Amino acid sequence: MPTMISHTVVAVAAGKAFAPTDVPDHFWLLSIACSLIPDADVIGFPFGVPYDHFFGHRGFFHSPFFSLLLSIFIVSVFFPGVGIFSKQWFFYFVFFFLLSASHGVLDAFTNGGLGVALLSPFDNTRYFFPWTPIMVSPIGIKAFFSKWGLAVIRSELLWIWLPSLLTVIISKLIRARAARY
Repeated sequence: MPTMISHTVVAVAAGKAFAPTDVPDHFWLLSIACSLIPDADVIGFPFGVPYDHFFGHRGFFHSPFFSLLLSIFIVSVFFPGVGIFSKQWFFYFVFFFLLSASHGVLDAFTNGGLGVALLSPFDNTRYFFPWTPIMVSPIGIKAFFSKWGLAVIRSELLWIWLPSLLTVIISKLIRARAARY
């Protein structure tokens, strides 16, 4: 998996690139939460939930189906004043869905683990993409502060942070140009 830091970078960059300027403050916290929530499944490790279990790490909570449910929940609970199926409702729904789904997609680009259950709950098969340029992050703080952890950060800077930064820059340029016309 990419680190929590990089999942957060994706959330903030997506918000800066695509969100309207007048989003409420809780939008940012929810954006970060959506990008991180799928990894809450690591709670199962101390309780004996096997990695390859339906609820194991990179299982159901990393699937687009879970992202769909999470997005509906977040928009319903945290944006109750937004008219259902309005343009603003669809923005929040799609935005939070894509942020949550980005977690599993990024994990499928890593070079370690058992893969990601992208088709859960319909199929628990774990998948990787054919190209896996992102180094998998070690689980645990101690393992992260090692040569492996440093190599992971270098990998994420290239494959996650740089594209995120470029997305924000291009978006800002497009918005500035559109504002002139």
